[in-house]
Amino acid sequence: MQVTIRSMLTACFVFSALLGTGAEAVAAQKKAPKKAVTQVCNPDPRGQILALSCASCHGTDGRSVGIIPSFYGKSPEYLEAALKDFKSGARYSTVMIRHAKGYSDEEIRMIAQYFGTVWQKNK
Repeated sequence: MQVTIRSMLTACFVFSALLGTGAEAVAAQKKAPKKAVTQVCNPDPRGQILALSCASCHGTDGRSVGIIPSFYGKSPEYLEAALKDFKSGARYSTVMIRHAKGYSDEEIRMIAQYFGTVWQKNK
């Protein structure tokens, strides 16, 4: 499985855009009480890298703001099926069809695995 250059460039762009909000997030974390963290296995860290391109619209854990659909709490299987449906055209969205077509089935699986488990870490 190879991560495409396009995917990596997109992830790097989104990551660099998110760096500006990092200082505010660190300050907020220092003030917020610590939550108990449940260990959840994310077998392939590349899923988190690929998911960076999704974060600008859907948030880093799938909790969207505004009109963008939120998928926080959805299972990896649900997310993988939805992304594959966007890719094949079985599910319609002017934006998501174009995004999903840019990923291989393996990349879609890794993204779905990441977003399908990240929310469980902060239960």
